[in-house]
Amino acid sequence: MKYVILFKGGVETQEFFSVEMAKEFEKEGFGIYWYDLILQMQSSKNLRHFYEEHHEDQFYAFTFNFNGIAGEAGLYEVDGNFWDETGIPVVNMVVDHPLYYQKYEHMIPKNYKQISIDQNHDIYMKRFFPEIPTGGFMPLGGTELNAGHAIMQNCQYLPMQNRPINVVFTGNYTPVSILRKHLEGMDQEYQNFYDSILEEVKNNPDCLVEEVAERRLKEELGELSDDQLKECMPNMMYVDLAVRFYYRGLAVAALADHGVPIHTFGAGWNLLECRHPENIIQAGSVDSLKCLEVISQAKISLNVMPWFKAGAHDRIFNSMLNGAVCLTDVSSYINANFINGEQIVVYSLEMLRNHPDQIADYVKGLLSNQDLCQKIADAGYRPCVNIHSWQERTKKIIDIFEQMREASL
Repeated sequence: MKYVILFKGGVETQEFFSVEMAKEFEKEGFGIYWYDLILQMQSSKNLRHFYEEHHEDQFYAFTFNFNGIAGEAGLYEVDGNFWDETGIPVVNMVVDHPLYYQKYEHMIPKNYKQISIDQNHDIYMKRFFPEIPTGGFMPLGGTELNAGHAIMQNCQYLPMQNRPINVVFTGNYTPVSILRKHLEGMDQEYQNFYDSILEEVKNNPDCLVEEVAERRLKEELGELSDDQLKECMPNMMYVDLAVRFYYRGLAVAALADHGVPIHTFGAGWNLLECRHPENIIQAGSVDSLKCLEVISQAKISLNVMPWFKAGAHDRIFNSMLNGAVCLTDVSSYINANFINGEQIVVYSLEMLRNHPDQIADYVKGLLSNQDLCQKIADAGYRPCVNIHSWQERTKKIIDIFEQMREASL
C-alpha cells in the first residue's frame, strides 16, 4: 500500500488545495493520512503510531509552505526529526517567494524536493540555496466546480447570458499603512531605506524585488557575497507584500472610479481609498469554495499577480476552468502559454499605474460584447482542463515521488 501524508488545519487555501489533490491521489491508489497542524503533539503521536503499524508500506509526504517541516512539536526533537528517521520522501510546494521561509531552510528533511510556483523563485533557490534539492517550477493548479458534470448536467459552466455578476475579484486587501508595522522598531534611516526600495519597485513594475534589493544593498553596503545577500532578503517581505497590495488596490480602484462596479470577496476592501467606493460591492472574507462559486457566476474575473513575473496565480486557472473571462496582469509564463485576446485578456501594470482608465475601457468593451466574452471563456477553458487542474499537478507530484523513491533505493 502507498500512503501520502497531507496537512490540514493551517492556511485555509492550502488545505483546500490539499483536499483537491487528495482526490487524485486516491484515484492513483494512494491512501491519505491527514496530519492536523492545530493539534501538533497529538497529531505527531498519531502519525508515528500509524507509521509503526504500516512501516512496510510506502510513505510519501506533500506539503505547502513548510507545513510539517517547520519544527512541529513531536515531529522535531533535539536530536532529529521524524522525516529523517523514516526516510519518507517529502515534497514541498512553496507558494510565495522563498525569502518568506528562509528561517525553515535548516529544518528540511534529507529526502526532500522543493517546488517553486514561479520560475524566478526557482532561479533564486538555485543561486542562494544550491544545497537544497529542487523539484523545479510548477505553477499552482485550478479547481473546476462542475468537473464531471457534478453540478450541471447539460453544460460545463454557466453561459455568459446567465451570469449575474459582471466583474469579480477574489482576494484580500491590506493598505500600506498597516503593512508598515513590519518596520516598527527600526531606526528611521532603515525605514526610509525600505520605503525607497518599495517606491522604486512600484515605479518599475517589471522589476523583481530581489533584483532591486540586491542593487540597493550593494550601493549602501558595498560588495556583498551571496551568503550575505540572502541573509538580508527576508527583510524585503515588507516590499513584496506592499507592492502586491498597492497594485491590487490600484486595479480595483481603477474600475470603481471609472464607473465599473466590481464585486470583491475578501477582507479589507473597506480600507481602500478611492473616489467611488460605492462601486465596490463588498462581501467580506470568504473561503476558497465560495470564491470558486462566485467566479463561476461572473463574466469577468480580475487577477492581480502577487509579483509573479514568470508564473501564474491559481485565480487565473480557477477563472478559466469555471467559464469566466480571466483579466490579468502579464507574466512571461502567461505570454508563453496563452493567447491574449483569444484565451485570456492581459493588461500591464505600467498601464494600470499611468492610465488606469484603460483597464476600465477593457472591461466595458468586453461587457458590451457578450459573444466575444463567451468565445474567450470557451477558448480558455479547453487548455486548462487538460493541463492546469490540481489533478494534473498531482500526477506530476506522483512522478516526483517515484523518482525520489528510486533514488533512495
